[in-house]
Amino acid sequence: MTRVIGVTGGIATGKTTVTQYLEATYECLILDADHLARAAVQPGGEILDAIVRRYGLTMLRPDGALDRERMGMLVFDQARERRWLEGMIHPWVRDRLEEGVQEWRDRPSHLSQQSLVLSIPLLFEAQLEDLVDEIWVVACSGEVQLRRLMERDRRGETDAKNRISAQMSLDKKCDRADIVIHNNGDLQSLWQGIDSAWQPHNMLG
Repeated sequence: MTRVIGVTGGIATGKTTVTQYLEATYECLILDADHLARAAVQPGGEILDAIVRRYGLTMLRPDGALDRERMGMLVFDQARERRWLEGMIHPWVRDRLEEGVQEWRDRPSHLSQQSLVLSIPLLFEAQLEDLVDEIWVVACSGEVQLRRLMERDRRGETDAKNRISAQMSLDKKCDRADIVIHNNGDLQSLWQGIDSAWQPHNMLG
């Protein structure tokens, strides 16, 4: 049985690690919403033009690309601006994800056993549940999440806590998940959790 799996979770919980394992071990096709969101604001595109009109040329790096760090700081501190930016990017990303799902469903017969994984950090927030057959939430304890975020992004504790609290809570995401992948330990434990979730008796439908 093949299916469309939506992988989501909180910041620094290990979503990318899970999707990379699914790709390498089970030969899944991966569509990453973060990659699409970056593509949405490439130079020459309508969304980047709209950002410049709203905030000015200071949002651009010398090479003409979006200064993602500056943009991130602005929208993180201002909910209204974050909603505006998401209102620009989310529909664009959804259109590309829908196209990808449709292409997958129309795939040639020799690829019929290949499952599709949509990596969508804001799957619930952007209301993209209808694109997938099942939802996997990658979760870990608050302490582990905080430590990983501080180490990964070299952020101070207060900044890291603020970024975590700005997202939908992991508890709420887990409550809405079909499968929860716990990622509190080492990689071997994570692989075992993914393998268990992948087994036929755990498949939905």
